[in-house]
Amino acid sequence: MKLSVVIPVYNEYNTVLTVIDRVAATPFEKEIIVVDDCSTDGTAESLRELKRDDVELRCFFHEVNRGKGAALRTGFEQVQGDVVLIQDADLEYSPDEYGRLLKPILDGNADVVFGSRFLGGNNRCHLFWHYVVNKSLTFISNMFTNLNLTDMETCYKVFRTEVVKRIRIQSDRFDVEPELTAKVAKLRCRVYEVPISYYGRDYAEGKKIRWIDGVQAILSILRHNLLAGRVEPLRQPKVAGSRSPSSGPKPP
Repeated sequence: MKLSVVIPVYNEYNTVLTVIDRVAATPFEKEIIVVDDCSTDGTAESLRELKRDDVELRCFFHEVNRGKGAALRTGFEQVQGDVVLIQDADLEYSPDEYGRLLKPILDGNADVVFGSRFLGGNNRCHLFWHYVVNKSLTFISNMFTNLNLTDMETCYKVFRTEVVKRIRIQSDRFDVEPELTAKVAKLRCRVYEVPISYYGRDYAEGKKIRWIDGVQAILSILRHNLLAGRVEPLRQPKVAGSRSPSSGPKPP
C-alpha cells in the first residue's frame, strides 16, 4: 500500500516544514504532495528550496490564491498512491495518528475514513462558538447525506484512490468539506469515523476560517446534495474467495 498525503498550504511559514518532517517520519510507503496556494509570507520560497532524499516529495504552486478546495483539486490530480490522506499544514492535526486513520481501509472495511475531533481524542478546549457552528453544520449535512458523522468539517479525510478519481472538486474554499462529504455519500462509500486528537489554534496563532465560511458551507451542503445529479455507486472491491452472483445458486 502506497499512501499519498496531500498538504494544502497558505501562509504557514512557521509550521509547514515541521509538518513535512512529521509526515515523512510516519512508517508507511508514501508520497507527499504539497500545494502552495500563493503564499505571501515566505512559505513558497521555503518549499522551492526544500530538498529531501528520504521521501518522495512534490510541490506545486498556485499563481493566484484561491482557497483550500482549489489546492486539494490540484493535489488530487497528482496522486499516484493507493490511499489518499488530507493533511493540513498548521500542526492542528498529528501525523502520529495515521495508523488509526488507515486501519479501516487496510482491513478492507472502509472506502473513506473521517477523523473525528469529538469521539474522545486529546483536544484543546477553546473557541466555543466554532464548536457550535461545526456541530450545526455536521447536523445539517447528516440530514441530507443520511450519514451519522460527528465531525463533517474535519481536515482528516482518507480515501481509497478510486474514490478520489470519482470526485471532481468544484469548491475553491473551505466549503470543500461538505462537498466531499456529499459526494462520498452519493457514491455510497463505506464511511468510518475514528477518534483523533486536535491541537486547535486561535486567530492570534494563525487560524484562518471566518464566519462567512459557515454561510458558504450551508450553501455547499444544499448545492451538492439537492442540485447535483445522480451518480453510479462506487464499485466495491472483491473479497478474496467470494463468488460472483452468477456463480451461486439460482433463486427459485
